[in-house]
This record gives sequence, structure tokens and C-alpha cells, in this order.
Amino acid sequence: MRIHVLNDTPPQPGILRPALVLLLLLTLLTGLIYPLAVTGIAAAAFPQQAGGSLLQRDGQVVGSALLGQAFTGERYFQGRPSGAGASGYDAASSSGSNYGPSSKALLARIGADAERLGPAHPGQAIPADLLTASGSGLDPHISPAAAEYQVARVAAARGLSPDHLRLRIREHTQGRGLGFLGEAGVNVLTLNLALDAEQPTAP
Repeated sequence: MRIHVLNDTPPQPGILRPALVLLLLLTLLTGLIYPLAVTGIAAAAFPQQAGGSLLQRDGQVVGSALLGQAFTGERYFQGRPSGAGASGYDAASSSGSNYGPSSKALLARIGADAERLGPAHPGQAIPADLLTASGSGLDPHISPAAAEYQVARVAAARGLSPDHLRLRIREHTQGRGLGFLGEAGVNVLTLNLALDAEQPTAP
């Protein structure tokens, strides 16, 4: 009985060259031309965002509106806790702590933060985002409630009226994406920079 092997014909001459040419063309198109075109369009249409949304003070870059950072001192609104890196807010180690709700380390950290924040007003609960880190550890926003919780402290430290701070909070509150995605948030860095611009030196 004779068995016929399918597709046993040798490759036809001339197939390799077109395949290599097609590979080269697609590599140039998808790996070089397309990325350069998209980058150029983004830089022309959205120069601030394409450049990293960097913010400057006195000619020096002090951060990005897209990345949270640590603030110390009573004069400043503070952002969410961060589990990114050993000291937090490390953009090269963006992540959460991955602690579970029963983690003793997590409970100890939350307890310490709650004690540090303290009650702003009798009976007022601390907003959850001032005690919980984001998944990236780099969230630049806090909720309007979290900003309001800090108004009394910042107002006392800066010698400003609470109503003035509430006005600044509203100015730096970003609404929901497309009007319905996510929640409104206050950009902590832009808010603190605006307050420092009003008061260049510490009182």
C-alpha cells in the first residue's frame, strides 16, 4: 500500500525574499512610523499631557499633576498613603502594599495614620481615602471630603479663612471623566502649589 505524504513539495524559489521585504515594511510601519506619528500628534494636540503634565515653581520642576507625592507640615493638604517603594510615592516601584484586611502591618499603619490625622471635628469620621492607599500608590487625588477634613488644620497653619480654602479646593477639583466615570477628585499637588503661590514664605 502506497502512502502519499501531503505538502511534501519543497518550498518554491522566490518566497523568502518577499517574506523578508514584508517583514521589514511592517516593522518600519508599526515599530517606527506609527509610533512617531502618534507621538507627534499627541505632542502637537496635547503638549502639556504629552510632556508628563509637569508642574514648575520658580522655574524648577516640582512634580507631575499625574503623580502623587508626600507632603509634610501642617500648611499642606496631604494625599493618600502610598505603598509604592520603601518610602512611598516611588514612581519606579508603582504598586500597592498587597496587604490583606487581616494584615497586622496594615492595621498598624492605618491606626498610626488615624492617630496622626486625629478628629477634625467631634464625631467626624476620617474619610477612607486618607487611610487607604491606591492600587498604584501614586494617586494624585483625594476626595473632596478628604480635602474638607483637612481644612481646619491648614487654615490654622496658614492663617487663612476656612471659606477661602474651600474656594481653592473647588478650583482644583476635577469632575468625573466624561461626566460619569469615576468620582470627583482634588489634585493635592496643584492645590498646595496654588496656596504656596499666595504665601511664598512661611508665616
